[in-house]
Amino acid sequence: MTALSTSSGLDARKWGVLLVLCGAIFLEGIDVAMLNVALPSIRADLGLSTGELQWVMSAYVLGYGGFMLLGGRAADLFGRRQMFVFWLTVFLLFSGLGGFATEGWTLIVARFVTGVAAAFMTPAGLSIITTGFAEGPERNRALLLYSGTAAGGFTIGLVAGGLLTALGWRWVFFAPVVLSFLILVAALAIVPKSERPDRTGKRVDAAGAFTVTAALVLIVLGVERAAHAGFTTSAGILLAGLAFLVAFLVIERRSAEPLVRMGVFRNGSLVRANLSAMLFAAGFFGFQFLVVLYLQELRDWSTLQTSFAMLVIGVDAILSPTLTPWLVNRFGNAKVILGGLLLAVLAYGLFLPLGADWSYAAMFPGLIILGLAFSLAYGPLTIVATEGIAEEEQGLAGGLLYTAFQFGAALGLSAVTAVSVSATRAETPAALLDGYRAGLLVPFAAAVVAASISAFGLRPRRGAGAAPSAPGGTALDAVLDAGAERTDTVVAR
Repeated sequence: MTALSTSSGLDARKWGVLLVLCGAIFLEGIDVAMLNVALPSIRADLGLSTGELQWVMSAYVLGYGGFMLLGGRAADLFGRRQMFVFWLTVFLLFSGLGGFATEGWTLIVARFVTGVAAAFMTPAGLSIITTGFAEGPERNRALLLYSGTAAGGFTIGLVAGGLLTALGWRWVFFAPVVLSFLILVAALAIVPKSERPDRTGKRVDAAGAFTVTAALVLIVLGVERAAHAGFTTSAGILLAGLAFLVAFLVIERRSAEPLVRMGVFRNGSLVRANLSAMLFAAGFFGFQFLVVLYLQELRDWSTLQTSFAMLVIGVDAILSPTLTPWLVNRFGNAKVILGGLLLAVLAYGLFLPLGADWSYAAMFPGLIILGLAFSLAYGPLTIVATEGIAEEEQGLAGGLLYTAFQFGAALGLSAVTAVSVSATRAETPAALLDGYRAGLLVPFAAAVVAASISAFGLRPRRGAGAAPSAPGGTALDAVLDAGAERTDTVVAR
């Protein structure tokens, strides 16, 4: 355990480190939320199609998700503080570059590199928390504050995005530059230096990083192309993505120093958490994308009106650090996660009969329920995905979780775009509404599957004294690691 964990409470030093890391995840949340609100303005200025507009968001989350595993491994090999500071600097530079884009492809490239920077920065920050705070109540408290701050960034980003876009959409890229600089200065001053890890005999699995990134990009591209290209083209891209995924699995099993140790998937809780996180993010990002287009392009709402309409989802910024910890202590992580995912099903279901002239009162119940769902699911998923994992693999655990989140987000954006575009037969308001309604089936289905998977976490562990927040392995273990001995307990350290 590092020098941070010298006491059982959160002393001043720990609070300082936690605040810096919360600032970084706040930056990630505000960056995504501001861009989401600004998308229609960007489309109008740069003349982007719906597919190209989707890639402005997907480029970021693919860069984020595609390099997250490498980022987690790099944090373990090269030092968590070093990776955090260096890639925060890259994030700062390319966020600013996005603000100067004059063509769609320039903006997409800038967003991709910004996502890559986040892929290295975020698991480094998360692993500083998971190795610096003792597993149990102390770490849970830190992680719930961390996830609550991410939610706060999203909430403030919705309002800030509307205000800044009213001045000009480029400000949604310039504003994070200032915030990044302040966090960078604070990190250099507050986050303690640590000894460089011993890398003797260890190496970066470049082949694994390349194949998994190629797999994620091609799978998302194949889904998105389904609405624009023929079946043969889309299927070919998807098959190429699956081929890269198989190559990745082969490389990881044969590598002496794999990017992902396959044995980690014997932890049933980790597997469930990652699958649920992927599907939850797919629904959450896809839903936001469609609702913003519905409000601004079909209803002619301003960016500021859209921001305030979506603001209610940010109730999770209040509930995550207050209600969620109490519920976790009372009922355990598994039940709280399932409850959050079931609320997401309800929220998306309420939007399925979307009307052309819905009042805000009609939209409000679904939006606030979604905010509650996020507050219940996000933090506990983070806890479950990292508990019981050895300190030297905390970067890997964090990388897996955020890869799941970001790949899910990219997949959800592509899926809702493909379904919506396919169902839109013309550019009339009625046709656009048909497209939005069809697209909303994607987040609903994703939430249903996620809730079904998380329900396996309610199974009690074998033996007495099983903790409700640490359920045992399930049949998912056998699926992901055929032939391995079934794991029915999570090793708690």
